[in-house]
Amino acid sequence: MVENNNSKHYDLEDRTYNYAKDIRVFVRKLPQTLANREDSKQLINSSGSVGANYIEANEALSKKDFLMRIKICRKEAKESRYWLRLMDTQGNHGLEKEGKDLEQEAVELTNIFGAIIRKSE
Repeated sequence: MVENNNSKHYDLEDRTYNYAKDIRVFVRKLPQTLANREDSKQLINSSGSVGANYIEANEALSKKDFLMRIKICRKEAKESRYWLRLMDTQGNHGLEKEGKDLEQEAVELTNIFGAIIRKSE
């Protein structure tokens, strides 16, 4: 990752990988309620799917295949945000902030994939 004072350069494959890893770290910190355990499974699956489908998109056999994979990336990022919003932090302010930061990353990824779709269609 190259950084300067005004901007950051992100490799989207690295960014989606780091997002999925950060989700896993977050999930391990959550209170182990029945709801959190079940919702965490969904969150882990959707967050990992963002990056996996991005890799698939980069190996697409056609433009149509590429667009379908990027649309799946966008869908999975939206779904991840949904599951993050359902997580019960039981009032732990540190976990709440971490969850909000991850939600923001899901929104940013959704927007990035939306822009890729608009520019590719």
